[in-house]
Amino acid sequence: MKQIKTIAVLCILLPVAAFAQAITPRVDQRQANQQARIEQGVNSGSLTPREAMRLERGQQHVANMALRAKSDGVVTRQERGRLHHAQEVQSQRIYSQKHDRQHDYNRNGRVDRLASRY
Repeated sequence: MKQIKTIAVLCILLPVAAFAQAITPRVDQRQANQQARIEQGVNSGSLTPREAMRLERGQQHVANMALRAKSDGVVTRQERGRLHHAQEVQSQRIYSQKHDRQHDYNRNGRVDRLASRY
């Protein structure tokens, strides 16, 4: 009897979860793009491991926000606005961390200090 109830609940919830995943394709795509920007920064050395870890934590925060918004199957305009704002803030953080003067070009986990030109 328990198995039948479990199967019935799963049959109801799985399509809802799949529909909720399709509710915010722009949010999901932007998350993927920002993740790729972080990976590119690590590979090029423009992000140190510490900076990358902080940015990954920020990405996880935005992903958690998206999951909470999708949890009931409906993403309201207000929730979508909060998600876009959080993604914009995260995008600005990625840009500023990639373009600061901290680099790890040799990927040894330490910040490389470039010799002063003057």
